[in-house]
Parts: sequence; C-alpha cells; structure tokens
Amino acid sequence: MSTENSLDVTLLEPRLKHPTIFDRYDQLLELETLTIHNDHDPKPLYYQLLAERGNGFSWEYLEKGPIWWIVAITKNAPNTKDPTLGELAASDMRKALLLRKNGLDFCCGGKKTLKNACAEKGIDSARIEEELSQIDLVGKGKQHPFQEWKPDFLADYIVNTHHHYVRNRLPELRSLSEKVAKRHGEQHPELLTIQELIKDINTEMQSHMVKEEMVLFPYVKALTLQKNLDQTQFGCQFGTVQNPINMMEMEHEVVGEHLQEIRNLTKNFTLPASACKSYQLLYAVLEEFEEDLHMHVHLENNILFPKALAMEKAMSKN
Repeated sequence: MSTENSLDVTLLEPRLKHPTIFDRYDQLLELETLTIHNDHDPKPLYYQLLAERGNGFSWEYLEKGPIWWIVAITKNAPNTKDPTLGELAASDMRKALLLRKNGLDFCCGGKKTLKNACAEKGIDSARIEEELSQIDLVGKGKQHPFQEWKPDFLADYIVNTHHHYVRNRLPELRSLSEKVAKRHGEQHPELLTIQELIKDINTEMQSHMVKEEMVLFPYVKALTLQKNLDQTQFGCQFGTVQNPINMMEMEHEVVGEHLQEIRNLTKNFTLPASACKSYQLLYAVLEEFEEDLHMHVHLENNILFPKALAMEKAMSKN
C-alpha cells in the first residue's frame, strides 16, 4: 500500500535542499511517495536523482507553476523492471513508430516506464504491450543498427544528419512563419505565437548544437578512442559526462515543449479551409521538423548518452 509524506523545499537553505531530498528519498520504502513543494521547477533534481539512484522511481507533477511546483516522487518496487519508452524505441524503430502513433513521447519522456506513460495518458498499457509483442514476431527488416554503432560513429551521424537538417530547415521555418503570420495573423492569431516559438526554437537549437559539437561529442569521441586503445579514462573540465548530458537533456525538453505547444496551437497541424500554399507549406515543414527532432533527441537521449555513461563508468573502474 502506498503511503505519502511531504517536504517544503523552500524552507531549506540552498546548500541543504538536494541532500535533504536525497536523504528523504533513501528512507522511502517501496511504493512510498515523497511529495516536494518548490517555488521553481525542480527538473534538475529529476536528472540528478536518475543519475545517482537509477530508474527506480516515478516522477509526477501535481502542480506546475507559476507559483508552486509540486512533485510526487514514488519509489518503485525493486523487483519490477518495466521497460522504459526509450529502451523500447531504441530496440526497434517499428516500436518507436508505434509509441509515436499512440502519443507516447519516447524522446524527452524516454525515461518513463511504459506503464507509467500509459497511465498518464489514459491509455490501456495491455493493448500497447500486445501490439509491441506482435512486432517481435516479425523480422526487423532493414533498419539502421543504431544500438550496434560505436559512440563516436553515432555522434558523427547525428551531426551530419540531424544537426545538418536543423541548420538547413530553421531559416526556412523562420521565413515561412513570418510570411504566413503577416498575411493571416489577424484572422489566425495563433500564427503570431507560432512565429515567436520558432524564433525561440532557433535560438535554443543553435546554441545547443554548438555545445554538443564543441564540448560533449568531442569528449565522447575521445572516450571511444581511449577505450579502443585499451587506455584508462582521462580527466575532463566538467568532472563527468553526466553533467553535460543533464544539461543537454534539459535543453531537449525545452525545445520539445515548444514543439508540443505548436502542435496544440495548430490542432495537430490541421489546416483551415482558407489556407494558402505558404500556409500549407509551413504546417508540412513544421510536422517534418518535429518528426526529425524526435528521432534526433531519441538517438541522443536513449542511445548515445547511455553508451557514453556506460563507457565512462567502465573505464573509471580500470
């Protein structure tokens, strides 16, 4: 039976906040819940808890601003190992497509278990599990074997495929959104919001990709080289690869939220009857951009980053 206790984090000194939360979490028995109250989004805590305690908890927002952020953290039973959305998507792209079709976010939400994600969406998890099991009965066919690729090769693939795509598409999206908003914004004010969201996505992604290409990916490639040469791990300026990974995952989530807001504003990219050719093109490119970004984030969050963490951990033991 689940029991609950709460903690008002705002009453704690800043230096004591995370240690106190970790101490309270460690005292939880299986299926017990700790509810934390904070005056800002505690998402960094989520990533730290995940890194240091593993995927043994569920994280549910009970309230999400603007004054209070209330989160229920429940310790899962240790003998249950439900697959996460990210693990399922990484194992077979057909499963990724099935999750996407059912509105299950395997990119930014990839660390949620299938059961938890289905419960949040009001989806019958047994139905999804049955459809996933049917996929296992059929050969995979031709798929990129992302899981088998070495981290350095995968990092290069992400840059050459997805970073290249983003850099090519964003100028087109900005230009199109400005044109369509100027012409149709009075009748469809959501277009003005979409235009601003695309500007925000552009700012976030340009900075994000530079950080990956200049900091994180070179370290991952250097780690891979050291491993290939059977050498021990070397030091880095950020302590552990977990730190930049946490930052990248948080930035993925910000952009993902912007794209979800665009999807909501466009009613799943449903065009009005009066939409001109530019209007139609804008929605088509937005949907294509969203699909590419989901794959982009999936490859990083669910495949590249876990590989890098595992490699660093294994080398640090040598």
